[in-house]
Amino acid sequence: MAKARKNSSVRLKTKSKTVLKAITQVKGKPKAKAVIKSAAKAAVSSAAKAAVSSAAKAAVKTKAKKIPKVVSSMKEKLKNTAPILGETVPSFKLPSTAGDFDLSALRGKKVILYFYPKDSTPGCTIEGKEFSDHISEFKSLGAEVFGISRDSLKSHDNFKCKMNFHFELLSDQSETACQLFDVIKEKNMYGRKVMGIERSTFVVDEDGKLAAEWRQVKAEGHAKLVLEKIKSLSQ
Repeated sequence: MAKARKNSSVRLKTKSKTVLKAITQVKGKPKAKAVIKSAAKAAVSSAAKAAVSSAAKAAVKTKAKKIPKVVSSMKEKLKNTAPILGETVPSFKLPSTAGDFDLSALRGKKVILYFYPKDSTPGCTIEGKEFSDHISEFKSLGAEVFGISRDSLKSHDNFKCKMNFHFELLSDQSETACQLFDVIKEKNMYGRKVMGIERSTFVVDEDGKLAAEWRQVKAEGHAKLVLEKIKSLSQ
């Protein structure tokens, strides 16, 4: 603004010379007063407009610096639009160890989607084994279990076969479901910051609505907690 005022002052000084010239030209003439007034008004008006224009440009420049932050904030909000309890979960499709998975094709059943970080790691092995151990109980309550990670189908097939899991694994290398449920979080791995799956579980009811969710899950004992919830939903 100080720079704008300085520029305006220079312009006003220049215009003042025009006013003095006008006074000389109209001296002794009947309409001198009107001409001088008009010239003075024009000079001030021009200087004012210049000041406003300069200030406006400065304001726009300042606002422009904030645009990236605003856009980033908006992206973050859009990214974190995971379904909330009671809301319909958008359908999605993913490749699985038994062919293509389509959430919409499972309407009429409870669907348990548990997200885990990586195949064949200790915690994920424990969690998967416990879900598999209770699979007959889940099925008797009309619930289907699916494990989801970013691993490839080949990795999933090896993991499932090795552990003899009695449910299917979904490969989400494109992070379609991971982004939908907002499970990709910053994690600390051996002192290094990485983006990975936060162990989480979601239950979609017979009508396709989110009925339950768990985040920051502890692998051991988790399957039993989910089973108890399914029992309560079935009553």
